[in-house]
Amino acid sequence: MTFEIENEVEIPFDFDYKKVIQDVILQSLDYENCPYEAEVNVLLTGNDEIHEINLEQRQIDRPTDVLSFPMVDYYTPADFSHLEDGGDIYFHPETGELMLGDIIISVDKVLEQAEAYGHSQTRELAFLVAHSMLHLMGYDHMEEEERIDMERRQEEILNQLGIQRG
Repeated sequence: MTFEIENEVEIPFDFDYKKVIQDVILQSLDYENCPYEAEVNVLLTGNDEIHEINLEQRQIDRPTDVLSFPMVDYYTPADFSHLEDGGDIYFHPETGELMLGDIIISVDKVLEQAEAYGHSQTRELAFLVAHSMLHLMGYDHMEEEERIDMERRQEEILNQLGIQRG
């Protein structure tokens, strides 16, 4: 597994945020039965930077908590069965790992939302990573049924890690 975690801002967390990110990525992959070693890139940034990316990529003129940029096309969420049929386009040419995609998280939003929702910064960061990992594996929440399914999966991933609300 390759996890690239890059910081564009000073990280104010008093916990091992890199371990939290890696644990959630691994648990998400296990939860969805990903049969491949995977590559995931994570960028930790601030509200100003994520606002700019959100505007440029999604034409939404405000900061957001997390952005996901999947590199895999799915017919059905977390159905990895077709990937090898697509040739090598989904796999890193040197490592052979599945290139799932990129996650961008606003550290400012982690702090704001942890306080607003009354839970720890660890839980908020873990939640955003789990949410984004599900996007990288083809899930979405545009319809109510999809939203409910994603929320259930996020909670189950975090519960398996012992990361609870509160």
